[in-house]
Amino acid sequence: MILPPKTPSPTGGARVARVGRAAGPGLPSGGEPVGGPARAPGGSGRPGGAPVPVAGSGPTAGGPGTSPPEPVSGPGGPSSPVVAHDGGTGAGRRPSARDGRTGRHAWLSLLVLVCAGFLAHRHWPVIEAGAGRLAHADRGWLLVAAVATLATWACSALAQQGAVPEPLPAGRLVVVQFAAASANHVLPSGLGAGAVNLRFLTRCGLTLTRSATALAVKACAGTVVRACLIGGLALACPGALRPPRLTASAWTVAGWTAVAVVAAVVAALLAGPLRRLLRRVLLDVRAVHELPARAAALWGGSFAFAALHATVVVTVAQAVGLPLSPARVALAYLVASSAAVLLPTPGGLGSLDAALALALTLAGAPGAAAASTVLGYRLLTVWFPLLPGLVALGVLIRRRVL
Repeated sequence: MILPPKTPSPTGGARVARVGRAAGPGLPSGGEPVGGPARAPGGSGRPGGAPVPVAGSGPTAGGPGTSPPEPVSGPGGPSSPVVAHDGGTGAGRRPSARDGRTGRHAWLSLLVLVCAGFLAHRHWPVIEAGAGRLAHADRGWLLVAAVATLATWACSALAQQGAVPEPLPAGRLVVVQFAAASANHVLPSGLGAGAVNLRFLTRCGLTLTRSATALAVKACAGTVVRACLIGGLALACPGALRPPRLTASAWTVAGWTAVAVVAAVVAALLAGPLRRLLRRVLLDVRAVHELPARAAALWGGSFAFAALHATVVVTVAQAVGLPLSPARVALAYLVASSAAVLLPTPGGLGSLDAALALALTLAGAPGAAAASTVLGYRLLTVWFPLLPGLVALGVLIRRRVL
């Protein structure tokens, strides 16, 4: 039986014929390749001339079900996809964004170290004079003051953890508080500590808004705790702080100034952006207090932080022989530190020193002993930890914790 010749399908044979004419030698004019099915342009090797998806083109490129590119056949024979190699030397590698970030981090770390050296050089006479004055003080009391100073950073970390419902890495949090305390002595009005903590919280996964409200919650708790401590100590030590004698006109000016400040604060809180921020702070306070452990950490850490700073002043006063009771010294410190917040100096440098010396003098301490107490307190809480704290800040930046 003689079978009739097959008629090529319009979608198969015609395409194969066109492929054959385009492929050059090796394909007869009949459309069927010699020795096997036709190879489509690009070397698919699939019968029937079915189109083959090419990597990097077409709607199916890179999608699921696609196969890796096959060797391309042509006049020069099969070849493999071109792969660039640098021989392991890194030659020809394009600079990545990570390299740029590393360079910026290195320069920022160097800047932090330069600032630390500049501050130490500028205030070196203060450090040397304070060390000489405290050389004859009671070393036992000074050791207690140093331990209390170390504990303040742990209490600050505890309060910061209490302001955030999510758990934070405890070790890094303590180191960040230590570095933030040093950064706070470089920028005014607590901006250094706030910036360091804000960066750390955002690196821990919190949004920028929630990080800012967490800092606001911590600050509000610290303010409430300080007000309660001042009220309690004022009731326990009546007449401890004798205000200076002023004329009636001076008291009038002071009263109207206080009224203006309160009115300005209320007006600012009633403004749109601050009102929304206050609402977020209240929502975060509610969320924190729904977790008893977080609430205890927030208020306990805030109380211990303020109490330990007052303890440092009290123990230094005992070391230099200040003739005041510990309660009066603590009250003088809390009032002076609260007043120094109003002056935007880095870490309260100058403002806290003058306010604390004035408060101790008004409480009945001799001027020389009051100055020695202030100097010892600042050495323990500012100057001695300043350089290690800035080095820790540089390390945290280098390791991208901040």
